[in-house]
Amino acid sequence: MNLDVNTLFFMTIYVEAILGLLLLFAWIQNAGIRAVAWWGCAYLMRAVSVVLFGVSGFASGAFSADLSCALLFLAYALTWTGARVFDGRRPRPLWIVMGPAAWLILGHLPGLSESADLRTILASGIIAAYTWLTACEFWRGRGEPLVSRWPAIFMLVAHGALFMLRTPLAAMLPWSPMSEIVDSVWLTVMSFEALLFTIAIAFILLAMAKERTEYRHKTAAMVDPLTGIANRRSFLTDAAELMKKVAAGPRSVAVLLIDLDHFKSINDRFGHSVGDRVLQIFADTTMRVMRQTDLLGRLGGEEFGAVLCNLSRDKAVALAEQIRCAFAEATLKVDGCPVAATLSIGMVLYQGAPIDVLELLVQADQELYDAKESGRNRVAVATFDRARESRRTVAPLVPSFRSS
Repeated sequence: MNLDVNTLFFMTIYVEAILGLLLLFAWIQNAGIRAVAWWGCAYLMRAVSVVLFGVSGFASGAFSADLSCALLFLAYALTWTGARVFDGRRPRPLWIVMGPAAWLILGHLPGLSESADLRTILASGIIAAYTWLTACEFWRGRGEPLVSRWPAIFMLVAHGALFMLRTPLAAMLPWSPMSEIVDSVWLTVMSFEALLFTIAIAFILLAMAKERTEYRHKTAAMVDPLTGIANRRSFLTDAAELMKKVAAGPRSVAVLLIDLDHFKSINDRFGHSVGDRVLQIFADTTMRVMRQTDLLGRLGGEEFGAVLCNLSRDKAVALAEQIRCAFAEATLKVDGCPVAATLSIGMVLYQGAPIDVLELLVQADQELYDAKESGRNRVAVATFDRARESRRTVAPLVPSFRSS
């Protein structure tokens, strides 16, 4: 079966142009994801390159063909740049023009300009390189949980590999697709693959942009914007889920209620910008001390909650003391101001049947009150009792840090 060249030509122009306009329209609807604009421009540029390639058969053949190829390479470079922008990396103008420049310069060197095979290898290599670079950019951003990244990476890697199979180098393979028997079928398959790839990758890119928007909206609803940790709603939800898992264990749990000492005084003396920075320092230092399985959330103002799972009493107290000491040391000076902030911690230890995490926080609040009444900058510990007749102890003040 042979493809109708004219049909394929016009279909490619139509598809590239429509998809380019679709991507640009999606960008206008959500201008926050600039990568979609780069991808839309790439599709429109590919459509222009195909038009010029068709024109090269009627007027200024050599010039139109070279310009068509240069624009095609530039389109793939814009797709790669869009992938960089998508994950917050800056465009690289020199790399964007490197492919088209290599074609315009190397393609006219003696020995290469007369060889159709060498020019095909050069053109395919440039396209495959930009395609694989795009896949690498998406791979680098895999820390963001976007499911649509994976089909995009797979398709880009496969497309780059298949593109290289169109070159004379494919004749070197033991299962060369360039034999006379399968030549026409192979060309048909490759042509359809290019068209289907163009359509599929456009919709995958749109899916990535949509998934990114939904993920950020979900994150914004569950994360405290100042500190970057869980907000009250998210913390209580995650803590309740953790308590259910603990009950199936059972495992020991330590619930902490943490309050920054004299925080209003810090705002009054040094300004709210320094106060905000102190809150951020607390979140950063605490997250570094805590384990990945522990929970930390901002309950409001300068009050934070934490849940430590599967720790003995001594280890839980030691970790709470480590949080307190690390924070005191990190805030001795904040933005050049002698803040020397401290914090008080109320801790409740629990092991047993399922219980509402709010009930544990209520008793942790009682221990926090005891810590403040005992002079602040310390950890007060209790073993949970439903009758709230708890055995209470107060960890001694470490002499190296003074109460604010």
